[in-house]
Amino acid sequence: MHWVTSQDVPRAGDLRVPVGAIFTPSARELADARAIRVIEVPAGQFSAEAAPPDCTVALGADHGGFRLKETLKPLIASLGLEARDVGVHDEQPADYPDIAFKVAQLVACGAACRGVIIDGAGIGSSIVANKVAGIRAALCYDRASARNSREHNNSNVLTLGARLLTVTQAEDVLRTWIETDFAGGRHAARVDKIAQIERQFARASAVPPQAVTAVPKTRAAGPIASLIDHTMLRPEATRADILKLCAEARQYGFATVCLNPYWVPLAASELAGSPVKVCTVAGFPLGATSTEAKVAEASAALRAGAREIDMVMNVGAMRSGDPDTVKLDIQAITRVCHDAGAIVKVILETALLDDAQKKAVCGLAQAAGADFVKTSTGFGPAGATVQDIVLMRHAVGPRMGVKAAGGIRTLDDFRAMVAAGANRVGASASVKIVEAALAEPRA
Repeated sequence: MHWVTSQDVPRAGDLRVPVGAIFTPSARELADARAIRVIEVPAGQFSAEAAPPDCTVALGADHGGFRLKETLKPLIASLGLEARDVGVHDEQPADYPDIAFKVAQLVACGAACRGVIIDGAGIGSSIVANKVAGIRAALCYDRASARNSREHNNSNVLTLGARLLTVTQAEDVLRTWIETDFAGGRHAARVDKIAQIERQFARASAVPPQAVTAVPKTRAAGPIASLIDHTMLRPEATRADILKLCAEARQYGFATVCLNPYWVPLAASELAGSPVKVCTVAGFPLGATSTEAKVAEASAALRAGAREIDMVMNVGAMRSGDPDTVKLDIQAITRVCHDAGAIVKVILETALLDDAQKKAVCGLAQAAGADFVKTSTGFGPAGATVQDIVLMRHAVGPRMGVKAAGGIRTLDDFRAMVAAGANRVGASASVKIVEAALAEPRA
């Protein structure tokens, strides 16, 4: 008898199980939440060991590429690789950006060595994939272009146009692309320049602390408010408190209102049509709930209108020396949120970790695809410190968000956190902070 637990459920694609396998309730819920297609295979053909990343090709297609995707799977297997199929699984209309992003993410995070995406023309999927850091996607239409993209450009994602290629042509392109190695040499320097341009653009797009710290001396509160999550996470908060929170957010232009999940539908209704987003929490405030519970909580909040999720990491697992559990926990929430176009912030509860653990969690969150790391829940033994913001910013670099939260009550507190590297601040004293900036004399 084969049991399937939540640890067996992948982040995306298919789950192959032997006929008659028994799912634990948590595994079934997680598979449903992740939209995993379960495929039963005869016991004699089942292997419980997943292919390592260097033998895995992330494979996806929209409805226009579905048939060609299914046709190419045996070829990938014949070349000694395993196709990790992220969908689609039928010819119902689907949006190619969603599929292309899933494939690109798996390659970018190292879960697959390469990716193949198929849509009608292959152009749109190539554009989408190349928006993901670390991806070099190439649209190929014959063996020569496939060979060139590998030898000269070290492409790691191939896009194909199902309407433009016959099955035989597509097979030739795919085989050539997989079997061709990067030539290195003079080409390596050029590929390095691609990476340099990517990093340069990322730095230019990041919010430089210097630019933000110069703002508070003016009368314009907008740039300050746009960095603040206007927060109300007290358990005793009432409907009147939430309505006031939303009205203040509209008035001052805060980035989000951050509140408990129960209030998400009300806030989403109140803020409809405004640029203020609804942020809520998962696994709050301890982080000690199961991954399945966090996924369910985040999924429900997203359906209700939340656009940002602040999840509490599994602090106990990290302190127990189990980083794999921490990373998988973050990955599960990140996938659900990114599938819905939402942002994920990972709360470290820094007061409970030493510096080495803080750095390690920052790395885990970054590898798991999260958008921000965040200091505190506000319910722990201490809140944000300048030292922790400096450490976290250094650990994640310029491309990832850092949120300071917990004990930030004054304009000076706000400035100190932003100067240290925070590009989002969570505060319940948001109005006080903005009003203090507005009350300052003109520069």
